[in-house]
Amino acid sequence: MKSTPFDIIELKEMARQIRRDVIKMLMISKSGHSGGPLGLADVFTSLYFHLLKIDPQNPKWEGRDYFFLSAGHLCPAWYATLARSGYLPLSELTTLRKINGRLQGHPAPAHTHGVPGVEIASGALGQGLSTAVGCALGLRLDKKSNRVYVILGDGELDEGQNWEAMMTAGHHKVDNLIAIVDRNHCQIDGRTDNVMELEPLAEKWKAFNWHVLDCDGNDIEQFISTIKQAQSLKGKPIVLITHTFMGKGVSFMEDDYKWHGMPPNEEQGKRALRELTPTKYGDFIEFEWEK
Repeated sequence: MKSTPFDIIELKEMARQIRRDVIKMLMISKSGHSGGPLGLADVFTSLYFHLLKIDPQNPKWEGRDYFFLSAGHLCPAWYATLARSGYLPLSELTTLRKINGRLQGHPAPAHTHGVPGVEIASGALGQGLSTAVGCALGLRLDKKSNRVYVILGDGELDEGQNWEAMMTAGHHKVDNLIAIVDRNHCQIDGRTDNVMELEPLAEKWKAFNWHVLDCDGNDIEQFISTIKQAQSLKGKPIVLITHTFMGKGVSFMEDDYKWHGMPPNEEQGKRALRELTPTKYGDFIEFEWEK
Protein backbone atom coordinates (compact mmCIF):
# COMPACT_ATOMS: atom_id res chain seq x y z
CA MET A 1 0.00 0.00 0.00
CA LYS A 2 1.13 3.58 -0.59
CA SER A 3 3.32 5.41 1.89
CA THR A 4 2.29 8.46 3.94
CA PRO A 5 -0.05 10.76 1.98
CA PHE A 6 1.46 14.00 0.67
CA ASP A 7 0.62 17.20 2.51
CA ILE A 8 -1.06 20.12 0.74
CA ILE A 9 2.19 21.91 -0.14
CA GLU A 10 3.63 18.74 -1.67
CA LEU A 11 0.39 18.07 -3.54
CA LYS A 12 0.36 21.54 -5.09
CA GLU A 13 3.97 21.16 -6.19
CA MET A 14 3.31 17.72 -7.64
CA ALA A 15 0.26 19.00 -9.53
CA ARG A 16 2.42 21.70 -11.11
CA GLN A 17 5.00 19.07 -12.03
CA ILE A 18 2.35 16.91 -13.64
CA ARG A 19 1.26 19.91 -15.70
CA ARG A 20 4.88 20.37 -16.80
CA ASP A 21 5.00 16.67 -17.69
CA VAL A 22 1.83 16.98 -19.77
CA ILE A 23 3.22 19.93 -21.75
CA LYS A 24 6.51 18.13 -22.44
CA MET A 25 4.77 14.89 -23.42
CA LEU A 26 2.58 16.74 -25.91
CA MET A 27 5.51 18.72 -27.31
CA ILE A 28 7.33 15.46 -27.99
CA SER A 29 4.37 13.61 -29.46
CA LYS A 30 3.11 16.66 -31.40
CA SER A 31 -0.41 15.32 -30.88
CA GLY A 32 -2.83 14.81 -28.04
CA HIS A 33 -5.09 16.71 -25.68
CA SER A 34 -3.89 19.71 -23.67
CA GLY A 35 -6.83 21.38 -21.99
CA GLY A 36 -8.54 18.60 -20.05
CA PRO A 37 -5.36 16.99 -18.69
CA LEU A 38 -4.09 20.34 -17.41
CA GLY A 39 -7.46 21.01 -15.79
CA LEU A 40 -7.46 17.67 -13.97
CA ALA A 41 -3.88 17.71 -12.65
CA ASP A 42 -5.05 18.71 -9.16
CA VAL A 43 -7.66 15.94 -9.11
CA PHE A 44 -5.25 13.20 -10.25
CA THR A 45 -2.62 14.38 -7.78
CA SER A 46 -5.07 14.42 -4.88
CA LEU A 47 -6.33 10.95 -5.71
CA TYR A 48 -3.01 9.19 -6.26
CA PHE A 49 -0.86 10.95 -3.66
CA HIS A 50 -3.39 11.37 -0.86
CA LEU A 51 -6.71 9.56 -1.20
CA LEU A 52 -6.65 6.24 -3.06
CA LYS A 53 -5.76 2.94 -1.43
CA ILE A 54 -3.26 1.63 -3.98
CA ASP A 55 0.10 -0.12 -4.26
CA PRO A 56 2.09 0.92 -7.36
CA GLN A 57 4.45 -2.03 -6.82
CA ASN A 58 1.48 -4.40 -6.84
CA PRO A 59 -1.13 -2.86 -9.19
CA LYS A 60 -3.46 -5.85 -8.84
CA TRP A 61 -3.45 -5.77 -5.04
CA GLU A 62 -6.83 -7.12 -3.97
CA GLY A 63 -7.32 -4.40 -1.37
CA ARG A 64 -6.95 -1.55 -3.85
CA ASP A 65 -9.46 1.11 -4.68
CA TYR A 66 -10.53 0.78 -8.31
CA PHE A 67 -10.11 3.81 -10.55
CA PHE A 68 -11.58 4.24 -14.03
CA LEU A 69 -10.98 7.09 -16.46
CA SER A 70 -14.05 7.11 -18.66
CA ALA A 71 -12.90 10.06 -20.77
CA GLY A 72 -9.80 8.23 -21.98
CA HIS A 73 -8.43 11.12 -24.02
CA LEU A 74 -7.49 12.81 -20.73
CA CYS A 75 -4.77 10.18 -20.23
CA PRO A 76 -1.64 12.41 -20.53
CA ALA A 77 -2.28 13.66 -16.97
CA TRP A 78 -3.04 10.10 -15.83
CA TYR A 79 0.14 8.71 -17.39
CA ALA A 80 2.22 11.42 -15.74
CA THR A 81 0.53 10.70 -12.40
CA LEU A 82 1.09 6.95 -12.74
CA ALA A 83 4.76 7.54 -13.55
CA ARG A 84 5.25 9.97 -10.68
CA SER A 85 3.59 7.56 -8.25
CA GLY A 86 5.71 4.58 -9.34
CA TYR A 87 3.63 2.52 -11.76
CA LEU A 88 6.01 3.06 -14.69
CA PRO A 89 9.40 4.68 -15.36
CA LEU A 90 9.45 8.45 -15.77
CA SER A 91 11.54 8.03 -18.92
CA GLU A 92 8.59 6.26 -20.58
CA LEU A 93 6.68 9.55 -20.70
CA THR A 94 8.72 10.38 -23.80
CA THR A 95 6.81 7.65 -25.67
CA LEU A 96 3.31 9.15 -25.62
CA ARG A 97 1.41 8.06 -28.76
CA LYS A 98 4.45 6.30 -30.23
CA ILE A 99 3.95 3.17 -32.33
CA ASN A 100 4.44 -0.01 -30.27
CA GLY A 101 4.56 2.03 -27.05
CA ARG A 102 2.34 1.48 -24.02
CA LEU A 103 1.23 5.11 -23.67
CA GLN A 104 -1.29 5.35 -26.45
CA GLY A 105 -3.74 8.19 -27.08
CA HIS A 106 -6.36 6.26 -25.14
CA PRO A 107 -5.29 4.05 -22.24
CA ALA A 108 -5.24 0.27 -22.24
CA PRO A 109 -4.53 -2.18 -19.39
CA ALA A 110 -1.24 -4.00 -18.87
CA HIS A 111 -2.50 -7.38 -20.10
CA THR A 112 -3.06 -5.86 -23.56
CA HIS A 113 0.45 -4.32 -23.71
CA GLY A 114 -0.89 -1.31 -21.88
CA VAL A 115 -0.20 0.43 -18.61
CA PRO A 116 -0.01 -0.96 -15.05
CA GLY A 117 -2.73 0.60 -12.91
CA VAL A 118 -5.16 0.85 -15.83
CA GLU A 119 -8.12 -1.49 -15.30
CA ILE A 120 -9.81 -1.23 -18.72
CA ALA A 121 -9.32 0.26 -22.16
CA SER A 122 -11.24 3.53 -22.47
CA GLY A 123 -11.78 6.15 -25.10
CA ALA A 124 -15.20 5.31 -26.49
CA LEU A 125 -17.03 7.92 -24.45
CA GLY A 126 -19.95 7.07 -22.19
CA GLN A 127 -18.84 3.60 -21.13
CA GLY A 128 -16.75 4.17 -18.01
CA LEU A 129 -19.61 4.75 -15.61
CA SER A 130 -21.27 1.48 -16.63
CA THR A 131 -18.01 -0.35 -15.96
CA ALA A 132 -17.59 1.36 -12.60
CA VAL A 133 -21.14 0.47 -11.57
CA GLY A 134 -20.55 -3.18 -12.48
CA CYS A 135 -17.27 -3.22 -10.57
CA ALA A 136 -18.87 -1.67 -7.49
CA LEU A 137 -21.75 -4.16 -7.58
CA GLY A 138 -19.30 -7.05 -7.94
CA LEU A 139 -17.26 -5.88 -4.96
CA ARG A 140 -20.43 -5.59 -2.88
CA LEU A 141 -21.51 -9.11 -3.85
CA ASP A 142 -18.06 -10.35 -2.76
CA LYS A 143 -18.52 -8.45 0.53
CA LYS A 144 -15.38 -6.40 -0.08
CA SER A 145 -14.82 -2.88 1.24
CA ASN A 146 -12.92 -1.53 -1.80
CA ARG A 147 -14.19 1.74 -3.23
CA VAL A 148 -14.64 2.53 -6.92
CA TYR A 149 -13.87 5.93 -8.45
CA VAL A 150 -14.57 7.08 -12.01
CA ILE A 151 -13.86 10.36 -13.80
CA LEU A 152 -16.33 11.52 -16.47
CA GLY A 153 -16.09 14.51 -18.77
CA ASP A 154 -19.07 16.86 -18.71
CA GLY A 155 -19.34 16.78 -22.51
CA GLU A 156 -19.30 13.00 -22.20
CA LEU A 157 -22.65 13.19 -20.41
CA ASP A 158 -24.20 13.79 -23.84
CA GLU A 159 -23.86 10.00 -24.25
CA GLY A 160 -27.06 8.19 -23.27
CA GLN A 161 -25.33 5.16 -21.78
CA ASN A 162 -24.27 7.31 -18.82
CA TRP A 163 -27.88 7.90 -17.86
CA GLU A 164 -28.67 4.18 -17.97
CA ALA A 165 -25.68 3.58 -15.67
CA MET A 166 -26.79 6.40 -13.36
CA MET A 167 -30.27 4.89 -13.11
CA THR A 168 -28.85 1.42 -12.42
CA ALA A 169 -26.49 2.64 -9.69
CA GLY A 170 -29.25 4.64 -8.03
CA HIS A 171 -31.69 1.74 -8.15
CA HIS A 172 -29.18 -0.66 -6.58
CA LYS A 173 -27.95 1.93 -4.02
CA VAL A 174 -24.32 1.37 -4.97
CA ASP A 175 -22.76 3.43 -2.19
CA ASN A 176 -19.19 2.16 -2.71
CA LEU A 177 -19.05 4.22 -5.93
CA ILE A 178 -17.85 7.83 -6.26
CA ALA A 179 -18.20 9.47 -9.67
CA ILE A 180 -16.28 12.66 -10.47
CA VAL A 181 -17.67 14.87 -13.24
CA ASP A 182 -15.02 17.17 -14.72
CA ARG A 183 -17.27 20.21 -15.08
CA ASN A 184 -15.14 22.55 -17.18
CA HIS A 185 -17.97 23.61 -19.52
CA CYS A 186 -15.82 22.78 -22.58
CA GLN A 187 -15.95 20.02 -25.17
CA ILE A 188 -14.37 19.56 -28.56
CA ASP A 189 -17.01 21.50 -30.52
CA GLY A 190 -17.50 24.41 -28.13
CA ARG A 191 -18.99 25.33 -24.77
CA THR A 192 -21.11 22.55 -23.31
CA ASP A 193 -23.98 25.00 -22.76
CA ASN A 194 -24.11 25.58 -26.53
CA VAL A 195 -23.51 22.02 -27.74
CA MET A 196 -25.94 20.29 -25.37
CA GLU A 197 -27.35 21.98 -22.28
CA LEU A 198 -26.67 19.91 -19.14
CA GLU A 199 -28.21 22.10 -16.48
CA PRO A 200 -29.78 21.64 -14.02
CA LEU A 201 -27.06 18.99 -13.67
CA ALA A 202 -27.10 18.48 -9.91
CA GLU A 203 -30.87 18.09 -9.87
CA LYS A 204 -30.69 15.47 -12.62
CA TRP A 205 -28.25 13.31 -10.64
CA LYS A 206 -30.41 13.73 -7.52
CA ALA A 207 -33.46 12.61 -9.49
CA PHE A 208 -31.56 9.41 -10.35
CA ASN A 209 -31.13 8.80 -6.59
CA TRP A 210 -27.52 9.90 -6.13
CA HIS A 211 -25.89 11.90 -3.35
CA VAL A 212 -24.61 15.06 -5.09
CA LEU A 213 -21.67 17.15 -3.87
CA ASP A 214 -20.12 20.21 -5.48
CA CYS A 215 -16.48 21.33 -5.30
CA ASP A 216 -13.67 23.28 -6.93
CA GLY A 217 -11.47 20.68 -8.61
CA ASN A 218 -8.58 23.11 -8.91
CA ASP A 219 -8.56 23.70 -5.13
CA ILE A 220 -6.77 20.67 -3.74
CA GLU A 221 -7.82 21.24 -0.13
CA GLN A 222 -11.47 21.61 -1.09
CA PHE A 223 -11.40 18.58 -3.39
CA ILE A 224 -9.86 16.35 -0.71
CA SER A 225 -12.34 17.58 1.89
CA THR A 226 -15.26 16.86 -0.47
CA ILE A 227 -14.01 13.36 -1.28
CA LYS A 228 -13.72 12.61 2.44
CA GLN A 229 -17.28 13.81 2.88
CA ALA A 230 -18.33 11.54 0.00
CA GLN A 231 -16.62 8.57 1.66
CA SER A 232 -18.81 9.03 4.74
CA LEU A 233 -22.13 8.93 2.85
CA LYS A 234 -24.22 5.77 2.77
CA GLY A 235 -27.26 4.40 0.98
CA LYS A 236 -26.72 5.93 -2.46
CA PRO A 237 -23.93 6.30 -5.04
CA ILE A 238 -22.11 9.64 -4.82
CA VAL A 239 -21.21 12.12 -7.54
CA LEU A 240 -18.90 15.11 -7.22
CA ILE A 241 -19.64 17.86 -9.71
CA THR A 242 -16.06 19.04 -9.85
CA HIS A 243 -15.54 22.49 -11.32
CA THR A 244 -12.24 22.91 -13.18
CA PHE A 245 -10.77 25.18 -15.81
CA MET A 246 -9.68 23.60 -19.06
CA GLY A 247 -5.98 24.41 -19.51
CA LYS A 248 -5.52 25.35 -15.83
CA GLY A 249 -2.07 26.75 -15.09
CA VAL A 250 -1.36 28.03 -18.60
CA SER A 251 -2.85 31.49 -19.11
CA PHE A 252 -3.45 31.31 -22.87
CA MET A 253 -5.16 27.91 -22.62
CA GLU A 254 -7.42 28.50 -19.61
CA ASP A 255 -11.16 28.11 -20.20
CA ASP A 256 -10.70 27.85 -23.98
CA TYR A 257 -12.40 24.85 -25.60
CA LYS A 258 -10.09 25.13 -28.64
CA TRP A 259 -7.36 23.48 -26.53
CA HIS A 260 -9.49 20.38 -25.99
CA GLY A 261 -7.60 18.27 -28.53
CA MET A 262 -4.66 20.43 -29.60
CA PRO A 263 -1.04 20.15 -28.43
CA PRO A 264 1.19 23.21 -28.02
CA ASN A 265 3.79 23.97 -30.67
CA GLU A 266 7.36 24.65 -29.55
CA GLU A 267 6.89 28.35 -28.83
CA GLN A 268 3.60 27.77 -27.03
CA GLY A 269 5.19 24.94 -25.06
CA LYS A 270 8.10 27.14 -24.01
CA ARG A 271 5.68 29.81 -22.84
CA ALA A 272 3.61 27.26 -20.92
CA LEU A 273 6.69 25.88 -19.17
CA ARG A 274 7.79 29.39 -18.19
CA GLU A 275 4.42 29.85 -16.49
CA LEU A 276 4.63 26.41 -14.86
CA THR A 277 7.85 27.03 -12.97
CA PRO A 278 10.15 24.06 -12.22
CA THR A 279 9.53 21.95 -9.12
CA LYS A 280 11.68 19.95 -6.73
CA TYR A 281 10.50 16.74 -8.41
CA GLY A 282 12.42 17.40 -11.62
CA ASP A 283 11.47 16.96 -15.27
CA PHE A 284 11.52 13.58 -16.98
CA ILE A 285 13.39 15.15 -19.89
CA GLU A 286 15.34 18.34 -20.45
CA PHE A 287 15.14 19.91 -23.89
CA GLU A 288 18.26 21.27 -25.54
CA TRP A 289 17.05 24.84 -25.17
CA GLU A 290 16.70 24.35 -21.41
CA LYS A 291 20.31 23.36 -20.89
